Amino acid sequence: MEKRKGFIFDLDGVIVDTAKYHFLAWKKIASGLGIDFTLEHNELLKGVSRVRSLDIILELGNVEASQEDKDKWLIQKNEDYLSYLVDMNETEILPGVMKVLKFLKQNNQPIALGSASKNARPILEKTGILPFFDVIVDGNDVVNAKPDPEVFLHAARLLNVTNEDSIVFEDSVAGIQAANIAKMMSIGIGHEETLHEAQYNFKDFTEMNSTFLELLINK
Repeated sequence: MEKRKGFIFDLDGVIVDTAKYHFLAWKKIASGLGIDFTLEHNELLKGVSRVRSLDIILELGNVEASQEDKDKWLIQKNEDYLSYLVDMNETEILPGVMKVLKFLKQNNQPIALGSASKNARPILEKTGILPFFDVIVDGNDVVNAKPDPEVFLHAARLLNVTNEDSIVFEDSVAGIQAANIAKMMSIGIGHEETLHEAQYNFKDFTEMNSTFLELLINK
C-alpha cells in the first residue's frame, strides 16, 4: 500500500508572491497617516493578522486611533489589496511550485492550503491552481493567528491525516513555529537564517527535487 501524508501549504510567499501587494496597500494607509513604511517594516507583518498588522504600523508612527478609524482603515486596506489582485494570473505562481504540486498529485498525496489570508480562494482561482487542493483552510475558517497551530490542525483533520504525518511549507517564522507546536514537519521556504527553526530549509521550490519529496512521503 502506498504511503499517504498530508501536505499543507501556506499561500503568501510560498505559492504566490502577494506580499508585494500587501506592502503597497499598507504603505498607502501609512502614508496617509504620515508614517514612512518601508520594506524592512513590512517584514514585521509576515504571518500576522490584518488587525495586528495595523496596530504595528500605528505603533511605528506613534499614532493613536479610535476603533472606528481602525475599522475604516482595515476596510480600505483590503479594498486596495483586492484591487491589485484583479489582474493576477498563473504568472504570479512562484518558481518550482507547479512541479511540486504535480508530483504530489501524481503520487496521490492529499494537499491542503493553510493560510491566514481571507482571499485565498479567489487567488487560487485566478492563478488556475484551485483544483490541486483537496482542502482549503483560510482566514475565514479560523480564529487564532499563527503561531497558534489552529489553521494547520484544522487542515490535517480535514485531510484525515495525523499531525505526525503532516508536512507544512511556510515562509514566516510564526508559521514554522505553528507547525512545530503541532508536531508537524516544518519546511521553510525562504531565508534559512530567518527560518532556522524549520526542520528543512529551501530558498524556493526549485531547490526541491523528487528524491526529497519521495523521502517525505515514505518517512
